[in-house]
Amino acid sequence: MLKYVIKRILLMFVTFFIIATMCFVLIKLLPLPNAKAQGRDINLVLEKRKQMGYDKPILTQYAIYWKNIFNFGSNGSKGWSPDFGIGEQMYISQSVFDVIKEKLPYTIVVNLYSILIAVPIGVLLGIYAALRKNRWQDHFVSTAVMLVVSVPSYVYAFLVQYFLCFKTGWFPLTVASRETATFFSWVMFVSMFPAVLSLCFGTIARLCRFTRAELSEVLTGDYLLLARTKGLTKNQAITRHALRNAMVPILPMILGEFIGILSGSLIIEGIFGIPGIGKLYITSIQLRDYNFFMALTFFYTLIGLVANLVVDLSYGFIDPRIKMGAK
Repeated sequence: MLKYVIKRILLMFVTFFIIATMCFVLIKLLPLPNAKAQGRDINLVLEKRKQMGYDKPILTQYAIYWKNIFNFGSNGSKGWSPDFGIGEQMYISQSVFDVIKEKLPYTIVVNLYSILIAVPIGVLLGIYAALRKNRWQDHFVSTAVMLVVSVPSYVYAFLVQYFLCFKTGWFPLTVASRETATFFSWVMFVSMFPAVLSLCFGTIARLCRFTRAELSEVLTGDYLLLARTKGLTKNQAITRHALRNAMVPILPMILGEFIGILSGSLIIEGIFGIPGIGKLYITSIQLRDYNFFMALTFFYTLIGLVANLVVDLSYGFIDPRIKMGAK
């Protein structure tokens, strides 16, 4: 097991390095955008470009880029202080790492709220549909799930924004600032709820469909009939055997949703004006800010790879019968 885990982690880093290299080379092949002149900031931008080797070959620039990232204790700071460069087209002359560190909590909080709400609702709806299989309840839930899955999340965002924020006025159109409320305060939760609700629809639908399919298959197993013949009631057989076996593939999916949810709010953050890294990533692509684009590409790539790794490894921990790496 340990050998398999180490192998997967090494493979993850190799994959990450390949993706990072491709993104860096491709972005550097594009024309270099002009640095915005805002007073003396233009001098700092040009100096930083020289330090990062913008006038050198691409591979030399790439080596300098990694050297700056793993530069421990740079700028007089203690510990690891990665240097991803400074903003050139947005947040001009500000440290890319500091800006991302400031905005990351907004993305984490809004996605954390959405996953905490969506997981129990999605799993319970899936269990309910499986227990009412081929009845009108099952048909109703399955049809609703298909409709939700077929519609993009930003469509729900516009509907939520129109009905809950504009027409009824129950929720504000924008998220509360950190000066007026803390991240886990009631005021912040109310202001984030429209965005949280928009993110919940897709997660609820996916979990419901997956749970319903897994539990429906488990309920037809021969061992449940054997459990009933031994004297267990229907509810006891479902609780003690069916649900436990159905959770084996469901729990890894929940773990993957929990980690990978960070990459799902790119458009939602822009719609609701959440100052998170999702909106920052979209803006960096539009304005061709190389430094912000590369740093955020690193982040989202690593999140996706970690999510896949956690899902794969969780099978072995949840179900000891699954031997990871066994031939």
